[in-house]
Amino acid sequence: MAEWNSEQYLKFKEQRTQPAIDLVRRINAINPQNILDIGCGPGNSTNVLKKYFPNAHIVGIDNSENMIEKAATTYPNLEFKLMSVDKICHDNANYDIIFSNACLQWVPNHREILPLLFDRLNENGVMAVQIPINTQEPLFKIINETVNEEKWGFLSSLNEQNVTLNGDEYFDIFSSLTDNFDIWETVYYHNMPSISAMVEWVKGTRLLPYIQALNKTDAQSLINEITESAAKVYKKQENGEIIFRFRRLFFTAIR
Repeated sequence: MAEWNSEQYLKFKEQRTQPAIDLVRRINAINPQNILDIGCGPGNSTNVLKKYFPNAHIVGIDNSENMIEKAATTYPNLEFKLMSVDKICHDNANYDIIFSNACLQWVPNHREILPLLFDRLNENGVMAVQIPINTQEPLFKIINETVNEEKWGFLSSLNEQNVTLNGDEYFDIFSSLTDNFDIWETVYYHNMPSISAMVEWVKGTRLLPYIQALNKTDAQSLINEITESAAKVYKKQENGEIIFRFRRLFFTAIR
């Protein structure tokens, strides 16, 4: 897994934070005392939780030192820990809310992980999760096609696909755990000023492992190739902007 860069990630802070806001608004929890934010990144999602549940003890965890350092610096009044999801699954602590915004797609074995996390909820506790599901978005197809070209073939071992199931499969997982759950999708229409700006977005996530594996010249060459291919697919709107469609899957489940 590539080392995350908080500064690159936060170039689109507002757009990346909105799904966390939309998710927390769907949480039906009365006076939660303990909240865990899995994959807190630079702390923006943890801060959203604190605004909605000011009386709760909230801990944001992430396995990236860079992200945790940024979160602790930006939100010194909140608590952050360097910790993996696996550690939480096998811990003895319980929570009223387990929250995760755009993180679990990097964690394999959802059929095993989700029930383990669900077991870490107190009675009437809520699990609330959002994961991107963009494999069919043109930009992500272009990235996959490009890194699998012969000249970039050595990057194939770094091809970190998002580890997600489909909605029906998540339905079966949660229906085996509880009768009280909801699953829904949202497609965000992000307005980008240019193709380059759209590619800049994925430089902080999907493209990160490839960029870090290349020298500066080769990394820029890869970025240029992806940008040129994307320019052939994405067309400008009447105001000159580009629509970057970003599909996300949400679910909440009550124990």
